[in-house]
Amino acid sequence: MASRNIKIHEHCTVAPPSASQISLPLTFFDLFWLRFHPVERIFFYTLPTPHSHPPIFYTQVVPKLKTSLSHTLQYFSPLAGNVVWPNGSSSPVVQYTPGDAVSLVLAESESDFDHMLDNAPKEASESRCLVPHLESSDSHASVVALQITLFPNRGFAIGTTTHHAVLDGKTSTAFIKTWASMCKINDDDSESSPSLAPELEPFFDRTVIKSEKALGLNFRTNWTEILSQLFPSENSDGRCLKLLPFTPKLENRVRGAFALTGEDLEKLRNRVFSKWNSVDIVEAESKSNSRVSSTTPTKLSSFVLTCAYTSVCIAKAYAGVEKEKNKFAFGFTVDCRARLDPPIPENYFGNCVSGLLVDAKPWEYTEEEGFVIIAKSIYSKIKQMLEEGVFHGADGLASRYVNLAKEGVEIMGIAGSNRFGVYGNDFGWGKPSKVEIASIDRALTIGLAENREVKGGVEVEVVLKKPVMDLFQSLFAAGLSDE
Repeated sequence: MASRNIKIHEHCTVAPPSASQISLPLTFFDLFWLRFHPVERIFFYTLPTPHSHPPIFYTQVVPKLKTSLSHTLQYFSPLAGNVVWPNGSSSPVVQYTPGDAVSLVLAESESDFDHMLDNAPKEASESRCLVPHLESSDSHASVVALQITLFPNRGFAIGTTTHHAVLDGKTSTAFIKTWASMCKINDDDSESSPSLAPELEPFFDRTVIKSEKALGLNFRTNWTEILSQLFPSENSDGRCLKLLPFTPKLENRVRGAFALTGEDLEKLRNRVFSKWNSVDIVEAESKSNSRVSSTTPTKLSSFVLTCAYTSVCIAKAYAGVEKEKNKFAFGFTVDCRARLDPPIPENYFGNCVSGLLVDAKPWEYTEEEGFVIIAKSIYSKIKQMLEEGVFHGADGLASRYVNLAKEGVEIMGIAGSNRFGVYGNDFGWGKPSKVEIASIDRALTIGLAENREVKGGVEVEVVLKKPVMDLFQSLFAAGLSDE
């Protein structure tokens, strides 16, 4: 079953047909992620016969994917460039120069395609060979690397590796959505790029982002010092651009995907509402002094319910298998585009997310009513952000993470979103049969997407030690059964 059985068919590059030089300074939103590990996604597509036969795949499907990629890069030219730090500049930039191109690997896998599509837990290492390596050094870093892997007579996978300091989730999914739409509508090999829907055309103007100083924030020095502590053997020069080795955790790890239907979410929502006033939480300090526990809300989002339920199942599974792991925390990011003053366009190209750390106590995740406690805590944190702004408490966030790590707290995070619409990316041969976020194996991270089968549902993806996964599966299913 091992998908390590792979052979490289071709290693090439794809460039925009014609694009002018462009240089985009990195904002403070981007710089936070400057040396963070890349985000890796895999889109699996089932091909109709005969397109999945190797000769036809390489003569018909691949050229169409390459041509449409080139046309997409005409609009997203910075993705073909590099992150560099010009002499005399106080910050690095994303720079595209004519002649730059995106690395594209074409490969074939001997693995069982149906096995790869199955949600059941499988060896975490099996996905690794389907995503390409993103080049980086002290002086420069690539922005995007791509890999197309054929599973002969069945389908193919598109693996994307993206530099987090250049693209947040909304920007990277906009790129894939554009590429898919270009591929679906363009049936010729002409050099002219098809027109792009206005909502997909990236907005590059960096002046819409106020400076860190103008917002009264100070992140940078602190974060540089923290990274030096976390990776003492790596180059700690403040101008170094080499990505840090957040090595995938693969030994005895398995990857599984779990679906929540709208019915499941309604069941979880009712459970929280029924115990809202009987389960109290310790709230964060708030200028508005609002009490989240005083009034049961009229709505509770799928995001809040999914994050609370999954994080508590993970915590209880770890604590049940490894008794010493009994302290947890949960953090997530929020899109700031519509929440800045003034708001910026939804198609802004770059990072525009801010981090939030839930205020629940580390031991509350494993308590009997942990799900209700954490759901209320996440709701409270989001409510506080909406009332007091996306940057409330942001200055001290990095040091809070470090202190929790020093105290032996297992910190859980989120990758992806159930609002990105990743299962809508049709390149012309149908929607994805499965989407994975490969990079969740680099930390204790929950992958999030919309439910591929049922509208209104959510899909979560986790990589855990095998004994922990076994218990997680049991807890996740039991919590959704009729009581």
